Amino acid sequence: MQKRWIILFAALLILSLLGLVYSDSEGVFTDLDPNLNFADVAWMITATIFVLMMTPGLSFFYGGMVRAKNVISTILQSFIAMGIISIIWVFFGFSLAFGDDVGHFIGNPATFFMFKNVGDATYPLLAPTIPLALYALFQMKFAIITPSLITGSFAERVRFSAYLVFMILFCVFVYCPLAHWTWHPDGFLRQMGVLDFAGGIVVHASSGVAALAGAIFLGRRRESGRPANVPFVMLGAAMLWLGWFGFNAGSSLAANSTAVKAFLNTNTASATAMITWVVFDCLRGRKPSAMGAAVGAVVGLVAITPSAGYVSVGESIFISFVTTLICNMAVTWKNKSNSFDDALDVFPTHGVGGIVGSVMTGIFVYDASSGMTWSQNFMHHLLAVLIVCAYTFVVTFILYWITNKMIPMRVSASSERIGLDRSEHDEEYGVEIDRELAEYSSSHTDK
Repeated sequence: MQKRWIILFAALLILSLLGLVYSDSEGVFTDLDPNLNFADVAWMITATIFVLMMTPGLSFFYGGMVRAKNVISTILQSFIAMGIISIIWVFFGFSLAFGDDVGHFIGNPATFFMFKNVGDATYPLLAPTIPLALYALFQMKFAIITPSLITGSFAERVRFSAYLVFMILFCVFVYCPLAHWTWHPDGFLRQMGVLDFAGGIVVHASSGVAALAGAIFLGRRRESGRPANVPFVMLGAAMLWLGWFGFNAGSSLAANSTAVKAFLNTNTASATAMITWVVFDCLRGRKPSAMGAAVGAVVGLVAITPSAGYVSVGESIFISFVTTLICNMAVTWKNKSNSFDDALDVFPTHGVGGIVGSVMTGIFVYDASSGMTWSQNFMHHLLAVLIVCAYTFVVTFILYWITNKMIPMRVSASSERIGLDRSEHDEEYGVEIDRELAEYSSSHTDK
């Protein structure tokens, strides 16, 4: 028996026993709150389902991009987050993000510990027309997909058990504080007037910067190759596009005109970005590719996320167009500079896309009644991006270091050579892996 798995099993056992100790035997799903709006409830249940679907979509999106011998491991890294983060969120994650404010920085972990008092009643501070439990579930799906996004940067070379530990630490020390700063009414960024409608800062900028830190910390892959399954990438992009309607339109927290506006802007931005990416590639002498169309569509979704419920449809076109050009050039620069190995371009797409989209929110979204001038509003958004990026990079780098001290994060050279599917999970993706290994052996024999 390996020590690291004994520790993880013991932690799970302790959590299970705590579940009995803190069990609410009387239940909280009994009384009918007169403030409930059943149209809002129905829409938010639907939106929550859609957002959860994004994580399996991301699994296929990333899984199709790696080599055949790492497809299953890459898919599992996203899929497993639905289990790990869900448990953390119920025990104390929701409290850290949305519990009673402590110094405008973090929530009190005891506020909703084990989902205490999280039931079918509304909660005016966070969920005035839907059950607090539904709001907590909706926010849980955001917490799930954020660490999943990071995995694309260190794909094909990270130890699975170490990744589990890192994911837990990231949720506690990075995601939950950022969510509190930005979305809790008493969070200091929210108090500054910073607007992040659905996670441009909290989800995409943070995951992109964490991905950059991971790529730098773990170093380059020993070898790389062609994507295993481009149709997987397109399937994943389609699932992400569909799920993003819940991600953005659901962030209105109501079945209202804001949800419709966010829905419209989300689709328009993704469509614009997909075409822009493909056309821009062709302008630069490349052929139109399925991979480019899929990546472009996702970049558009990222770009519009922080402002989806605020801007006009025309502004959504402009925002996605500009952001797509910047992200495309960022990917090109990363590949040409060869300075770090962000395997699936997480930072140039999600990171840069979230940063640019958040800055553009400060440009296009301004409320004169806030008491700020336009320039103050813009500077506050710019400052928020800088704070979040700096905090995320420094803290995440420390978390990589701590995790690596506990469990070496990088797999061995032999494990990387045979692929993580076999070395980490004793599984394989079809017959393609046999061809890959044969080609590898042949090339090295020739040398």
